[in-house]
Amino acid sequence: MQAAFDELGTPLREVTFVVVDLETTGGSAAADEITEIGAVKVRGGAVIGELQTLVKPRMAIPAFISVLTGITDRMVADAPRPSVAVAAFLDWVGAPVDLLGGHGTTVLVAHNAPFDIGFLKAACAEQQREWPGYPVLDTALLARRVLTRDETANCKLATLAAYFRASTTPEHRALADARATVDVLHGLLERLGPLGVQSWEELAGYSGRVAPETRRKRHLAEGLTEGPGVYMFCDSTGRPLYIGTSATVRSRVRQYFTASELRSRMTQMVRLAESVSVVPCETVIEAQVREVRLIAEHKPRYNRRSTHPERATWVKLTKETFPRLSLVRQVTDDGCAYLGPFGSRAGAEDAVAALHDTFPLRQCTARLSVRRPIPACALAGMGRCNAPCQGAESPEQYSVHVQAARESFRRDARPVVAALEERVSRLAGQECFEEAARSRDRLTAFLTAAARLERLSSLAGLRQLVAAAPIRGGWEVVVVRHGRLAGSTVVPPGAAPQPYVDAAVAAAESITPGAGPLAAASAEELRLLLGWLTRPGVRLVEVEGTWASPVHGAAGHAASWDPTTWHPRALDPVADHRGIRPATRSA
Repeated sequence: MQAAFDELGTPLREVTFVVVDLETTGGSAAADEITEIGAVKVRGGAVIGELQTLVKPRMAIPAFISVLTGITDRMVADAPRPSVAVAAFLDWVGAPVDLLGGHGTTVLVAHNAPFDIGFLKAACAEQQREWPGYPVLDTALLARRVLTRDETANCKLATLAAYFRASTTPEHRALADARATVDVLHGLLERLGPLGVQSWEELAGYSGRVAPETRRKRHLAEGLTEGPGVYMFCDSTGRPLYIGTSATVRSRVRQYFTASELRSRMTQMVRLAESVSVVPCETVIEAQVREVRLIAEHKPRYNRRSTHPERATWVKLTKETFPRLSLVRQVTDDGCAYLGPFGSRAGAEDAVAALHDTFPLRQCTARLSVRRPIPACALAGMGRCNAPCQGAESPEQYSVHVQAARESFRRDARPVVAALEERVSRLAGQECFEEAARSRDRLTAFLTAAARLERLSSLAGLRQLVAAAPIRGGWEVVVVRHGRLAGSTVVPPGAAPQPYVDAAVAAAESITPGAGPLAAASAEELRLLLGWLTRPGVRLVEVEGTWASPVHGAAGHAASWDPTTWHPRALDPVADHRGIRPATRSA
């Protein structure tokens, strides 16, 4: 699945900025205390509240502090203690997210924020009160990223207040300094507006170090949809360079031009991009599925995941007189049993080794015939193969092992689990810890693949599945046929769902099942749909077919199997293991 950032979407006009300034007895939050708190609450550029209170510290105010701030011991004699003042301030600020008022995020703003926030956190810790976890914005740090030295000699509050023509002059008093910081904040936001910074998430991630040639391309995000969809950065020929998805496409694309992008390949991609095209989608899950399909189709050079699903490895139980296990890239409609897909060949080899440790299947690659025996290999002499090549086992007798192996792929994993667990315990008892670790890894690889195949193939076997998930008072409806997303729609809040469901089913794509256990969809698409269907609150509207997992299948064993308990140190915790390294793949 394509990696994604946290979605943007809290407009700055909906953010409540609480600009705070403190006066203290010194510069150490651990040794000094607060003498005054001043704060201004603003939203949408307007002041909606102010708070100012003197605070009585437990120590005498140093003389040089009194000269600097004008606050003396006599002035704070009747003031509340720091614990009371800070508690009142936090109650006035409110929760980090104003759910009741619907105004989004509450952000604490301070000039040189680590100083002020450090004192507030220290006061909370002293009274054993949990810090609310407000997002914090430092106007000093933001000014360093926005302004150049040609504009301001430094980023001190007095310098910035004069530069932005603040209505209040900072004078080392908390409320006056907070009012001046408000004007500085608004001045900085005005500078960032033309650069496309319009949400809190963009402001929090803003970095002036973004290359100018990258920032100049911010116009590519204009006019894009704000709903869910897939976006494609394309070069001058229209070829996709990078494909992504988002619930709010325009906000997500804007991030590439205004946020601090640490991935150098993304910076290179944006420099090459000449256009951004969008595939609007009804639902988020539809956007995620379409992203996977488009990445597999176009294989953009800057995408790393889901670009080559055809390179996945499968374990195939061949269809011969004496079948064997084989590693293949392609699943065909040949009546053979398949296990997978595996993300790596090493994982597939571990699963094959687990099956060979359980069932006496031949490991040679020669084409065997009942009428033409060939010399037996070394495995027959070791008792690990019943030598069907020499006629020691008839096709009927051999088919018993084949059927058991086939059943372990989809229905009954108990023989594999029992054999490998017994092998691990026996090897551990013989202090063969490296061999025990290899058997543990083989069982883990098999259970992981078989459990995944059970879940995905069960969904792929359904002729049709209709499900609905609650979203913002309405419903998100999907239609799945043979494991492939065939359609989706959104039921508005308060509307009767059934007409929308009927319309979605009628307009859904007709799907013809293909070859293999996954029928018509890729493993990545099935995994996305399965994750959506197993979310809390999802309701099944219609199911044509049987959607179930086998009682003795690998999924049940995988849920209880903890490979860490079979680590060599866990097998024999008091032994000396200084020379032992657990193996991660078979020899």
